[in-house]
Amino acid sequence: MTTMPAASDLEFLRSLDTPTVCNLIEMVAPERRGSFYTVKHLHCPFPDLPPMVGFAKTVTIRTRDKVPLGEAGYMQKRLDYLDYVAAEPQSGIVVIEDLDGEHVGYGAFWGEVQSNIHKALGCLGTITNGSIRDIPMIPAGFQMLAGSVSPSHAYVHVADYGVPVNIHGMAVESGNLIHADRHGAVVVPVDKIAAMRPALDKINAHEKRIIDAARASNGNVETIKAALRG
Repeated sequence: MTTMPAASDLEFLRSLDTPTVCNLIEMVAPERRGSFYTVKHLHCPFPDLPPMVGFAKTVTIRTRDKVPLGEAGYMQKRLDYLDYVAAEPQSGIVVIEDLDGEHVGYGAFWGEVQSNIHKALGCLGTITNGSIRDIPMIPAGFQMLAGSVSPSHAYVHVADYGVPVNIHGMAVESGNLIHADRHGAVVVPVDKIAAMRPALDKINAHEKRIIDAARASNGNVETIKAALRG
């Protein structure tokens, strides 16, 4: 069962960028350092949008090969998938792993139609190792972080949903709390959010001391080293 953070916790997370969230997680959950975040570049066509903070709707897709012609139930799978996306917890972030190996991004799941559908179902945006298209037609406020940009949807189809996925090193399970912006994405441990608040004050004070030393008109290597030592 997904642990639901308080509304004030979500508001707190939305006030931060993703690198700061990663810094805070390293402080309050040191075992998480070096894991549960994206480790490769993702294209972000809307870098000025605020951070996304929402719950993972996990999906796997394939785009290079056709859906088997005998799979008469595929339309029902698509409809059931929409029920999954629309269900609690909300707001959702659709986290899609393209399973096509060396052909990842061969076709785009995301374009004008899917982005409008998913926004109507409560989604803030998507994180995918696959591709996106129709960028000028994406609805306002819908964020996208993608492995590539592609002109065609090819044979894109949902392989499964509600399953564990991995996006450029970020392992995600359905319902995980995700923080994402132009820098990438990270899975947020809900039980550590309370500890992240005082940790933010410590980080800010530490960084301010170092930056002030670096910018001081009479600063030198010794004053900077002293600031680093604290």
